[in-house]
Formats: sequence, structure tokens, C-alpha cells
Amino acid sequence: MFNTIGKILQWIGKHFLGMLFLLIVLIVLMPEEAPTHPANLQEIKLTGPIIDSDTVVKEIETAQKDSKIKGVLFTVNSPGGSVPPSIEISYAIKALKEKKPVIAYAAGIMASGSYYGSIYANQIIANPGAIIGSIGVIMESANVKELMDKIGIKPQLVKEGTYKQAGTPMRKWTTEERAELERLTKDTYDLFVKDVATARGLDLNNSKAYADAHIFLAQRALGVGLIDAIGVKSDAKKALQKLAKVEKPRWKEKDKLQSFLEKLSSEAVLQIQSYFYGLKSIL
Repeated sequence: MFNTIGKILQWIGKHFLGMLFLLIVLIVLMPEEAPTHPANLQEIKLTGPIIDSDTVVKEIETAQKDSKIKGVLFTVNSPGGSVPPSIEISYAIKALKEKKPVIAYAAGIMASGSYYGSIYANQIIANPGAIIGSIGVIMESANVKELMDKIGIKPQLVKEGTYKQAGTPMRKWTTEERAELERLTKDTYDLFVKDVATARGLDLNNSKAYADAHIFLAQRALGVGLIDAIGVKSDAKKALQKLAKVEKPRWKEKDKLQSFLEKLSSEAVLQIQSYFYGLKSIL
């Protein structure tokens, strides 16, 4: 029996890519029913760490230009990520809101860069168990000098500029380098807090209450003004339907191949997120 199972597993291993290709072909060729009425609402998802914003921003811009789409649900489950792409998403949502209503829904984690990306929505609605906030900036690097000394590696470099080696892991940072990096971090933090205060109508002078890298469960996030309501996804959809003045909601569906590939991608990303983002609740 074990020999048979082994042969089956060996065959699957050898033909996995071929089987995957056939599955994709079947999905592409599978006939789709033509919708009798065009979609009037659309969901756009932001899932996993923010490394690049091109795909999400393109989807937002396409929805903005589509006159048939009357409103967008921006569903977020992300711990944040790099600063520039987070800002790209934030300002794309801001531009979208000028054309049609946007509801941002915190499905799991809406923290740091992903919260930044959501601040300009008409409303932010959070799942009761969602993690919100972490309005802060971090910059870190290891000091591997002792390890390099132990294994006999000596770095060589040529540089111009006092701060060109700021942030190096090859040695301890100098006082001047640390001060330079601290200025950079503070400038980025100040930009983040200012945009949050402006978008959410919060008191910039009271930022310690809602920023300062605090991490809130939905109820506390509501109390400090980071979100507008608590509810599940169906509540967010109803709120968008009301804002968009849509009586008969018809949600835009992606083609089968795109949905299949995105599902594979999002599942992989969420697995990585679950390993590397330490704050999670287990019920």
C-alpha cells in the first residue's frame, strides 16, 4: 500500500506544473454567463504587506474612470509596509472619493501603512475584532560587526558624504548618523500624523491619544476617532449602497482566471503575514 501511495505522490510531483496548466486552461475556457445588468458597485482589496502599490492603484484608478461604478468598498487586511506605496494608495483613494463614495473596511488588520492608505475614505468601518492604528515609523538594521570579526570578513568601501553610510549593518552607527536617521524617521512620522489628522478631522495637538504607534482593537479605535463605525462586511456593503444611492446593488466580479490567481497570491501573502506579524488574536 505504501509503495502505491509513494508512486502516486511521485507522479503528482512530476506532473504538478502540467496539472496546474490544465486547471488554468479549464478556468479560462469555462463559459461565463453574460450579466444582464452592468455592475454598479466594486470591491477592491488590500491584502498583506505593502511593498508595491501599482496593482492596487491601477484598480482604484480604473474604478474611478468607470462611470457605471457608483461606489467602492476598499477591504483591508494588511499590517502596512513601505512609506511611498502606502502614500500612493492613500492619495489614489482620496482622488477616487472626489468622484464616488468609498467605504474602507478593516477586515482584519488595518495598521500603519494600510491605515494610511484608508484615511481619505468617506467612512472607515471595522470588524469588531480588527486591529487598527500603529501610526508610527520604524527604521532598523542589525549590527553584524562582531560576527564579521569572528569569521574574518573585513568590509571595504569608498564613499563621499558624511551620512552616506548611515544605517549600515557593518558597524555601530556614529552619533551623527543616528541623529540623521532619527530626523528622517521623525519627518516621516510628522507627515503621517498630519495627514491622519487632516483626513480624519482630529486634533493634531492631541496626536498622542490616537497616534504614537498605539494599537487599538476596533472599539478603542472608534473612541479615539480612527474609525467611524464597527460592523461586519455586510454592514460596510449596506453603508456603501446607501452612500452611493444604489437601490439594486450589483457587485463587479473579476474574471475567473484573475480571481484564481489572486486567491493563490493572497493565501500565500496571508501565510507570510501570519508568520512575520506578531500581533494576532486567536479564538
